[in-house]
Amino acid sequence: MSAEITLFVNPTAGRGRGAQGAQPAAAALRAAGFSVRTVVGTDAEDALARLRAAVREGTGAVIAVGGDGMVHLALQALAGTLVPLGVVAVGTGNDFARALGLPVRDPAGAGAMAAEALKEGRIHEVDLGRVGDRWYGTVLCSGFDSRVNDRGNRMRWPSGRFKYDLAMVAELAAFRPFPYRITLDDGPVIETEATLVAVGNGSSYGGGMRICADARTDDGLFDVTVVGDCSRSTLLRVFPRVYKGTHLTHPKVTVHRAAKVTVEAAGITAYADGERMGPLPVTADCVPGALQLIM
Repeated sequence: MSAEITLFVNPTAGRGRGAQGAQPAAAALRAAGFSVRTVVGTDAEDALARLRAAVREGTGAVIAVGGDGMVHLALQALAGTLVPLGVVAVGTGNDFARALGLPVRDPAGAGAMAAEALKEGRIHEVDLGRVGDRWYGTVLCSGFDSRVNDRGNRMRWPSGRFKYDLAMVAELAAFRPFPYRITLDDGPVIETEATLVAVGNGSSYGGGMRICADARTDDGLFDVTVVGDCSRSTLLRVFPRVYKGTHLTHPKVTVHRAAKVTVEAAGITAYADGERMGPLPVTADCVPGALQLIM
């Protein structure tokens, strides 16, 4: 392994915690004897191009400093390669790090853990989801939750997470279940009315909402959570339970496991790792061992 480590930094993550977190992470890596190169792009496209160039040039590892969006970007360059990824989770949600038991909002601790793991060769293969040529690590969501994302992204005011709270209130006012067609592996099409369908490689999204609470990143399968045609009042009662994962026992919730999932519904956008993937239909494949992860 090359002794040069690439620090892939989003300086705006977590209201500036990305920039603040890069320094202690770099210090821990240098203290362990690694040289550190920092990659910061002018935008997501530029950052990804710079990271891909670093991978081609032979970096020993990539440490993503930021939130789930930064990890998502790093996956596009590292999936299917032998270059391992470490995570310094200092963003807003940090669901990728949560699912894998990595430190959250502790950049010095995360940097020290990554340095020690690299020294000891603690690299683990984990699965990733793939939609076309896009990779994701946590959850692909569609339905009520993705409509909230759509509305929040259109809102110019307020800023931060509060606008998504307002977007949720607005979507609740217009709430209705959606007609879905779901295909698991090569099985028959499931036609159902559902509030949302989540295809989880990881267990949570939205900063700890454990929508696919039992999902594992090393079993070669997605957990597919389907919240059925519940009423607005039922949704209001059930949705808070998602933080503990106890919503999975509700009679309106079903969970399937599959390596390939096709989700179809009119007028619905899919998001994964909090990033817009595009309108349904989408087909997601679980790719075993697609990522080398520093743990």
